[in-house]
Amino acid sequence: MPLLSEVIAELENLWPAERAESWDAVGTVVGDPDQEVGRVLFAVDPVQEIADEAVKLGADLLVTHHPLYLRGTTTVAASTFKGRVVHTLIKNDIALHVAHTNADTADPGVSDALAGALDLRVVRPLVPDPTDPAGRRGLGRVCELDHPLTVRELAARAAERLPATAQGIRVAGDPEAQVRTVAVSGGSGDSLFEAVRAAGVDAFLTADLRHHPASEFTADRSRGPVALLDAAHWATEWPWCELAAAQLDEISDRHGWGLRVHVSRTVTDPWTAHAASVCPSPAVTLPGSAPGAPSATD
Repeated sequence: MPLLSEVIAELENLWPAERAESWDAVGTVVGDPDQEVGRVLFAVDPVQEIADEAVKLGADLLVTHHPLYLRGTTTVAASTFKGRVVHTLIKNDIALHVAHTNADTADPGVSDALAGALDLRVVRPLVPDPTDPAGRRGLGRVCELDHPLTVRELAARAAERLPATAQGIRVAGDPEAQVRTVAVSGGSGDSLFEAVRAAGVDAFLTADLRHHPASEFTADRSRGPVALLDAAHWATEWPWCELAAAQLDEISDRHGWGLRVHVSRTVTDPWTAHAASVCPSPAVTLPGSAPGAPSATD
């Protein structure tokens, strides 16, 4: 079996730490470089449920997309949520390695995996990495459909192909509009609205869209309407786990390591239920007016 240091070296080749954003916290969080690795688990979130799954699986290495400590800390006491994760991993000789924004911009990366899950053909990065002469790395991806779909049909495809979550897929825009080109970005994507406009796509699928940015984006039709499809953050990044696991499998085969590589199916999206609206919106009543009374603008 390979040493942890050997496996980490290969992971760093896939997702170099220097390509992470300056605010990010990537790399190895816990683990002895000289320990042997035989089983690896990939997951989105380094939460307690995933740490417990790694213990039950007998994993030697847990690789997650999200960092455990994105900001500094003064304690890893087991009385804290994150400290308990650290204690669980160390007590069971499980290393933790994080690939976050360095996996977002990789080739292939998080958005490639998202596009693949939706059967979209990747054309180029949405925001190219200026340090990549080949023009393949960067944030998000601009994609094409093999044949046009309506926004409604594209949303249904996303709901069917991405892991199920309580949120499902929210849509802003005309559900019957035709879609031929799509921009995708795994994780929070409303910071990319300007790039989406410049790309000239018909729709943008991402996660964590906020009210005001989404409202302003859909109201601006100066360069034509662009539909928004808002999926759960976890669901848009989970396909990367399967991509990353396949990459490590190939590396293991090449070196003759015989690693057993797994992908967690545990849903760690924080939202657990969804109550759909079934009644018409109530009439708006101005302060001081009787319910049902005409407003000042009637």
